[in-house]
Amino acid sequence: MAVEFRDYYSTLGISREASADEIKKAFRKLARVYHPDIAKDKKNAEAKFKEINEAYEVLGDPVKRKKYDELGPDWQNAGRPPTPGGGSWRAGPAGDDQEFHFGGTGFSDFFEQFFGGGRTGRGGNFEEMFRQSRQGGPHEAGGNAQRGADIEGDILVSLHEAMHGAMRALTLRRVDPRTGETETESFTVRVPPGAQEGRRIRVRDKGQPGHGGGEPGDLFLRVRIAAHPDFEVRGADLYHELALAPWEAALGAQVVVPTLTGNIKLRVPAGTNSGRELRIRAHGLPKGSTGERGDLYVVASVQMPPALSDAERSLWEQLQKASHFNPRAV
Repeated sequence: MAVEFRDYYSTLGISREASADEIKKAFRKLARVYHPDIAKDKKNAEAKFKEINEAYEVLGDPVKRKKYDELGPDWQNAGRPPTPGGGSWRAGPAGDDQEFHFGGTGFSDFFEQFFGGGRTGRGGNFEEMFRQSRQGGPHEAGGNAQRGADIEGDILVSLHEAMHGAMRALTLRRVDPRTGETETESFTVRVPPGAQEGRRIRVRDKGQPGHGGGEPGDLFLRVRIAAHPDFEVRGADLYHELALAPWEAALGAQVVVPTLTGNIKLRVPAGTNSGRELRIRAHGLPKGSTGERGDLYVVASVQMPPALSDAERSLWEQLQKASHFNPRAV
């Protein structure tokens, strides 16, 4: 299947020389416009938001970004064949292979080919698994019946879906490269509440078909939590960066911070430094089926005004004369 190159830099509206901080700021700016919870045209916004997430998934990761930059838009003419990925790949030895293409996972074919990292669910690669099955390895079901190999893919899950759970409609298209014949199957996958990054969701009997009457393998979908403009996910805990004016950090303040269930008021203690974490209990993601939730950590980030008026400069100068504080002497 033809794969279209995606210009992730163009998607985020940045140059190829953009710094990591510039990439992060560009993502947040666009995400706040196209986030489905905010946008008026939710259907079109959701598609755009997935494009932005995918671009940030690659460019926000130094390893993926390096691979992407080496790939380049001329990857087909540079002799770089598609590598099997999370949702579009080939299984089986020569003469007995089959391609799989996923739909509805939230990732494009381009991402799945080059950044999905697909592999068999039981470990190893397809060539090795089929070699073992033909030699009576772990996939042998008895006699000549051989169980099909498991397959894996990535599924992009929003924080809302991770919080509340969701039902996702997926398609799986099997292609015989020898004949070009295709077989498409649609099914629904349940994303459970509390699904965390890296969790595998098992879909029975949707893997490689068995041989000689053997059972089919399974499909395993690895959860990838979509990037969010307001929260960073670490397990079941969430982290939110809170910008504070110097006087708010020095004197203390009451501020409004977002949570997954709405805004709440938070008291910032006087003398709060940048990097200080203020913990809000049980405002993170669910911890599986226990009913417990992780925590929300609000991380203080003291910001200076970009420019000073004459009156502001005069006040800062008065503070400088009145204060005996020397941060380098602490």
